[in-house]
Amino acid sequence: MSAKVKVVSDPLKGRINRGAYDRPFSGVGVEFDPLGVKPGRTGITLHESGFIPANAAWNFPSVFSPFWRLYYNGKRGHCVLFGERMVELTPAHLMLIPPHCLFHCLGGNPVPTFWLAFSFTRKLSPGQSVPVLLRPRDTELCLIRDLRRLILADEGWEPTDAIYRNSLALLQVVLSRRELRWQPPLPEQLDRVRRHIEENLRAKLTMPLLAKSAGLSVAGFNRAFRRHFAASPARYVTEMRVREAARLLLQTEETIDAIAEQTGFPNRAYFSRVFKQVTDEAPAGFRRKHHRQDSADS
Repeated sequence: MSAKVKVVSDPLKGRINRGAYDRPFSGVGVEFDPLGVKPGRTGITLHESGFIPANAAWNFPSVFSPFWRLYYNGKRGHCVLFGERMVELTPAHLMLIPPHCLFHCLGGNPVPTFWLAFSFTRKLSPGQSVPVLLRPRDTELCLIRDLRRLILADEGWEPTDAIYRNSLALLQVVLSRRELRWQPPLPEQLDRVRRHIEENLRAKLTMPLLAKSAGLSVAGFNRAFRRHFAASPARYVTEMRVREAARLLLQTEETIDAIAEQTGFPNRAYFSRVFKQVTDEAPAGFRRKHHRQDSADS
């Protein structure tokens, strides 16, 4: 009993909670695979499993990351802000946040916080509301209880097989919930085009070039792309460029001219106009409003 009290009373000794921005490791969780690791047969890559029994460090502005998060708080006291919408973390819900969503973590009360950071090959349907709130089922609560116990007992913060397998089991149960609406699986040629777009944002990405990459006629490619992405190829390219530009504005000190060049816009003026059309904010204003002050690294 005394050993357990010792672990719970000071579970973060010598560790700093840096949040998790561009990297999925918060500094206070059990770390597994980094970003970029090829997913397993389930399509899931586990990055981090964490539990803090009295988490008072929950103020992280402008979180914008390329990985998924699953949160469950054992008590009320922490919130997540999405635009103008404030969503409270409570014992009544699991919270699921997909990648590339801008949000702010607010709350200073010490409450028990459990989380998983992971990557997943599937994407939510554009009509799915975010964050996703799911009423936890008995199976999920049992897995969370087991994981909290395993994490607290792991005084060396080693990525054990038991934590890994229970974390994957929880994710498979949650991600199979019928409340979640998913985009249909991409045909191989469209997935190849998607990867090409995301890896070559600064290049010229014309419709004929993308159609040729997919091995389709321009008309056939346009129809197939719209059916699977619910957007035209040109609109998708623009949104991916703006998404990457937003990440660079938040996470780097690059100039706006340099960011425009790196994301495939011909000049700053055109970049600013398109960025505002998509986000309702000019790049400079977006950076001033949302740029985080990462005091943990100072």
